[in-house]
Amino acid sequence: MENNVELKQQPWRQDRHQASLPEVHRSMKIPTKGSWIKKFLAFAGPGYLVAVGYMDPGNWATSIAGGSMFGYTLLSVIFISNLMAMILQALAGKLGIVTGRDLAQACRDHYTKPVNFVLWILCELAIAACDLAEVIGSAIALYLLFGIPLVYGVLITAVDVLIVLLLQNKGFRYIEILVIVLIATIGGCFLVEYFLARPNFGAITQGFVPSVEIITNPTMLYIAIGILGATVMPHNLYLHSSIVQTRRFDQSSRGKRQAIKYATWDSSIALMFALFINASILIIAAATFHEAGMTNIAEIGDAYHMLTPLLGTTLGSIVFGVALLASGQNSTLTGTLAGQIVMEGFLNIRMKPWLRRLVTRMIAIVPAVIVTMMYGEKGAGELLILSQVILSLQLSFAVVPLVKFTSDPAKMGEFVNKPWMKWLAWFVTFVIIVLNVYLLYNTFF
Repeated sequence: MENNVELKQQPWRQDRHQASLPEVHRSMKIPTKGSWIKKFLAFAGPGYLVAVGYMDPGNWATSIAGGSMFGYTLLSVIFISNLMAMILQALAGKLGIVTGRDLAQACRDHYTKPVNFVLWILCELAIAACDLAEVIGSAIALYLLFGIPLVYGVLITAVDVLIVLLLQNKGFRYIEILVIVLIATIGGCFLVEYFLARPNFGAITQGFVPSVEIITNPTMLYIAIGILGATVMPHNLYLHSSIVQTRRFDQSSRGKRQAIKYATWDSSIALMFALFINASILIIAAATFHEAGMTNIAEIGDAYHMLTPLLGTTLGSIVFGVALLASGQNSTLTGTLAGQIVMEGFLNIRMKPWLRRLVTRMIAIVPAVIVTMMYGEKGAGELLILSQVILSLQLSFAVVPLVKFTSDPAKMGEFVNKPWMKWLAWFVTFVIIVLNVYLLYNTFF
């Protein structure tokens, strides 16, 4: 992957480079005085934009399947994958704060042009696949809630281009607030589902303890790998390394150390909310479908329709649909930012945000429209699964450079990964690569 003439430890080739997301770069002031809570709140926000990628509609199908087939057993897998995500997102935030580069810019500085072009193409595919999952998820939600045909639902999702542009012009904080409100909406919906479904909290606690059966049962192992393999979103690593730079923190060693601390807290707390929502999807599926002996529920639409008779009220299905719609719309908000960061970072090309968003949206909408017109809801569901496979393929190409750069003292200086973090990060990378290779092998063969 690297040029053979490069040294093992190489400093950045370009001392001067353009700011990441220049329109909002260092636009938010950080207080120099006051309590740590005040400073932390000033840093809080980017983590929640990152967290939405971990609760997008692409994760719903695997969690529903896992809960309906195996009850609460796979909660431990969701927990472990969330811990892995916390480690990688902390490294992405640190890279951006220390170097002033997002992950795409760091790759452009380090690798040769042909390598960078390949990495860019792979990343664009992943963003398109992710956008596709959100388009389909939102369209399914609109169909379930309002009876809007899937094709029209897919087209309606294009309107969110205007929302993103409006908010970004007002200030980055407005985007963060909208994302947090949508996350709170999803969380509130699942609290209502908990009340209606009355899950077994003793079994939930037991489900967070890893079971040997996960490895010995081939079907359970496959779904577990699906949950693990598709949890960490590659574009989130590029996104996080950029949006932490929206804060105008002190550029001294002390200032950067403080920024790393608060940014890590921010992303870790936000990912705990993602853990709650992902676990909730599986818990509701286990409490309703699995306990009723319905172990073959894997489609989002099936889950929506079966919740009403099982819970004895239409509120269960409505709340489920609202949560799905909020999840789809939330994830699309961050997709446009990730697309802009990746194109500008790898290619050093500036494109107007509305044009970049429109291009990304069209790449997702065109195949979604074609498939839904030809095959309906079932085809849309299969397209959702395909999008997760594409994401799995690209993940290693984002994780390996991230761990490599943050473990290189020539690039990170005093902020280089400690030996224990370095080995932990490489172990997580190895696990992700192995699981994704296994998942892809099983998907195609």
